[in-house]
Amino acid sequence: MKKMKIFEPAMCCPTGLCGVGVDPELLRISTVLETLKKNGVSVDRFNLSSAPAEFITDPVINAYINQKGTEGLPAVMLDGTIVIESRYPTNEEFAALLDLPADLLGKPAQPAEESGGCCCSGGCC
Repeated sequence: MKKMKIFEPAMCCPTGLCGVGVDPELLRISTVLETLKKNGVSVDRFNLSSAPAEFITDPVINAYINQKGTEGLPAVMLDGTIVIESRYPTNEEFAALLDLPADLLGKPAQPAEESGGCCCSGGCC
């Protein structure tokens, strides 16, 4: 099985539920990782504030931070290679990178139908 690690910037919590506003992307990532865990897929997640040693002892992420700084986080590593920088994977990317069924994390996003810019039936709004 492939080994994925997510290296995140310093945050007070991984869920996005703390503070004044909820970060929907952090909430999505927490949900995805919980779903993966329930299906026997382990993804390691490291926050710079709570696991700084991981950023120091892993030579790949250490070199990345020295080059890009913390502005390049989150960084997603797959089998020792950084595959996504400065953002989290989409659900589709999680499935593809980890060789999982496409529908494991829900239905893939469907592109909006081309309607000529009008969403109302019988004419434009």
